[in-house]
Amino acid sequence: MHKELKGWIEWLGMEEPTLQALHGDASSRSYYRLENHDGGIVMDASEAKESVPIFIGIGMRLMDAKVRIPRIKSFELHKGFMFLEDVGSTHLLDKCVEGVDARPFYDKAIETLVQLQSTPSKGLEPYDENFLLEEMNLMTQWYLKEYLKTTLESHEGLMLLESFSLIAKEVLGQPQGTFVHRDYHARNLMLDSNDEIVVIDFQDAREGALTYDLVSLLRDAYVKLDARELRRLILLFRDLKGLDVDEETFMRWFDFTGLQRHIKILGIFARLAIRDGKKQYLKDIPMTLKYILEVGNKYPELDELITLLKSQYGEFKNAPVTMRVF
Repeated sequence: MHKELKGWIEWLGMEEPTLQALHGDASSRSYYRLENHDGGIVMDASEAKESVPIFIGIGMRLMDAKVRIPRIKSFELHKGFMFLEDVGSTHLLDKCVEGVDARPFYDKAIETLVQLQSTPSKGLEPYDENFLLEEMNLMTQWYLKEYLKTTLESHEGLMLLESFSLIAKEVLGQPQGTFVHRDYHARNLMLDSNDEIVVIDFQDAREGALTYDLVSLLRDAYVKLDARELRRLILLFRDLKGLDVDEETFMRWFDFTGLQRHIKILGIFARLAIRDGKKQYLKDIPMTLKYILEVGNKYPELDELITLLKSQYGEFKNAPVTMRVF
């Protein structure tokens, strides 16, 4: 923590603030808990000041849609500082442990997602074909080439492009125009003192596919649901949304959106480790890759993609799974 941040807190009227550093996210932002006065969370986004007005704007949309987020108490745009409500330290992830029935909390997360999707998305950047492809290409560059040091033959490179185009087409074939959080998962959903869901880390929201955030929640890189619970929650979402679509079609939307997301995540985890030195994300690669292989095996049109990824699966086959399962 730098002196300028502490000075800003004092300028807000809180003399000699006691700040405890918190674990951050995959971004360059830093977070601190104010342990005296009336408490609060201080966000230091001084390395990405441009994210603060976006955070505020998206936050206002969510509040207008009656989605619970940490209340914004104060901010300094030019310095990249924010002072937020402290909603505690309990994440949905913390409920995914032995001896705790996480199902009621996942039901709440689904209900909150339905409410979140009522948030106006007009003016947000679109999750269009170019962006979907750009994200999937992260896997080629950072996972295959940079991390695994794979040399792709020309026909393999073409096959990847064709597979990515097919996946993007399937994602875009479902209802669009939805507010998409983009990281709606167990680490970004908190529980307040009343066990109500509080949504965080929403500043990268876009307008896109109906099932994107549903996939983020239910095929989480950190929590694996068993097949019965997965199906129950998928159909709960469909029914709460009042969608007139058969289960087979809806599952295809869900599966292909999940493939797009997890292909992207492979690239992001590798990039975080290689470029940003955040090696801890490598432990999440095995389960992410397993998701892709399990889902991709259901669709013959993706056989070549799955064969290529299986050929690179050896070093991960017996790797310990760090995610929580229920």
